[in-house]
Amino acid sequence: MTNEQRFRCCLVGGTFDRLHAGHRLLLEAACKRAETVEVHITTNAMAEHKSMFVLDFEQRRCDLLDWASTKDNSITVHALEDAFGPAPHHATADAIVATPETVGMCESINDQREANGLPTLHIIEVAHLRGIEGGIISSSSIRNGSMDLEGHPWMRKQLRDSTLKMAKALDTELKTPMGALFEGPEDDPEVAMAAALDDLPAHVHLLVAVGDVTTKTLLEMGVTPGLALIDGMTKRSALPPEDLVDTSAFDHHLTATNPAGLLTPSLCQSLQHALGADDSVLLEVEGEEDLAPLVIHCLAPIGTVVLYGQPRTGVVMQITSLEVKQRCRNLLNLFEVIE
Repeated sequence: MTNEQRFRCCLVGGTFDRLHAGHRLLLEAACKRAETVEVHITTNAMAEHKSMFVLDFEQRRCDLLDWASTKDNSITVHALEDAFGPAPHHATADAIVATPETVGMCESINDQREANGLPTLHIIEVAHLRGIEGGIISSSSIRNGSMDLEGHPWMRKQLRDSTLKMAKALDTELKTPMGALFEGPEDDPEVAMAAALDDLPAHVHLLVAVGDVTTKTLLEMGVTPGLALIDGMTKRSALPPEDLVDTSAFDHHLTATNPAGLLTPSLCQSLQHALGADDSVLLEVEGEEDLAPLVIHCLAPIGTVVLYGQPRTGVVMQITSLEVKQRCRNLLNLFEVIE
């Protein structure tokens, strides 16, 4: 077997948002074939055209440099301010890494290099990695919540398809607010809600309200959440008619059965449908929706904001992030599978 051709300088370009297994495969291919690797990552201005939830340039750069520190190659990271970067006129580069859909761009770069009197770059094509449940491992798949950095679902299929019972050991932890607590009087929930809304991040992918009081308060303040979960109860008592949520405020209605202390396939399936909807959804739960935020964070896109009431205290706001997803996954893995 002949040895693979080695190159002097290999170029790699991309956004590199939330460095994942697919990124590492691409970078490893460059390191394997070249002495020097130049990684060019999109600036914030370019990245914002792709998604408002791409990490800041400096964070992406630091993540790459941390990875590079484990390698023997000379690896540098640079800002990419246009689609082609320095590749069309880079005098010392002799290779470039591509995924199947960027081969065409690399060929265009070579056309430009020839026009500039430079030798063409050898194109090293790297196939995509696929996630455990299908789909390409990509930054967009990670941002939309469908997989983690290694391509695994945040809530594995066995758990989504099973009835789960909360372990007694989790009782205290789950009663502790998961997120920022905004305090206010119980008889005037708008006080706490107004403080929470004032503290919303600049970009919200989806606003989710969990609970009848939370949902009704938002509606009365002129805010319709993209997804709301209600069960017609408060503190395990049926709400009087005047305190029920105006269901006509929502575009779509779904139902789920979910007894107290449990998480059911019915709830998981309904949440999957609701989180994929383009318009507002009201999910009416027969039983209890208290544990639903654990599932919501596992299934929801990054940047989702979940609001729920904290009895006698106020309202809690939790923003879906990789760290929150990991915490919810860890907690769900401690639930007992009962059927």
